[in-house]
Amino acid sequence: MPVKKILSGSPTVARVAPFVVFLLLTAAQGQFGPASAYWFYLAKTLVGAWLVFAMRPIVAEMRWAVSWAAVLVGVGIFVVWVGLSGEWTTQSSLWLKLGLAHPSVKPAPVWNPLVQFGSGSALAWLFVVVRLLGSTFVVPPLEEVLYRSFLYRYIASPDFLSVPLGRFLPVPFLATAFVFGFAHNEWLAGILCGAAYQWLVLRRGRLGDAMTAHAITNFLLGAWIVWRGAWQFW
Repeated sequence: MPVKKILSGSPTVARVAPFVVFLLLTAAQGQFGPASAYWFYLAKTLVGAWLVFAMRPIVAEMRWAVSWAAVLVGVGIFVVWVGLSGEWTTQSSLWLKLGLAHPSVKPAPVWNPLVQFGSGSALAWLFVVVRLLGSTFVVPPLEEVLYRSFLYRYIASPDFLSVPLGRFLPVPFLATAFVFGFAHNEWLAGILCGAAYQWLVLRRGRLGDAMTAHAITNFLLGAWIVWRGAWQFW
């Protein structure tokens, strides 16, 4: 059955299934040897781009939009993301502080293709470029559709399409921001990020500004990581 036909069968499937596929491919990264972390990232970026293309005619609100607010939020969240650091601001440190993780548990390997394949390797730089492009153009539409179009409205009502994108609802706002935040290692920055992107959606009643802000944040963060060697953010 063609992907577009599957996605068009249910508004929920159209908004959730592509992210789940992306998430499953993310979970497979590194499970088949260290190099698989990079090959699976390449695979999930290509699959994710294909799914975004398939979603576009089905998910009407998934349209890019540019505004000054989106640019300012995108840059501002990037500054927050790299500037907000401390003993409690990442999940890896938070769970240790709370006694919910054992100190002997090793953290996941840092995603750094220059170490895995060599700094002069064309393959290493291919993976760097793929990650920059994937995080800029594939991740934002997939995540914004899941969190801002589906989850925010579904928490308000199972008939989520009846909930306007521009309606402010305190419980869905806080819940979605927290879920989004804890989906990232930098949980505190992630919560602020989720709240800021949700504000953009509420401001105009559309996803496009949040997608643009998300893309700007991810691109600037990726550029910062490569420039400063701050690979822990990836």
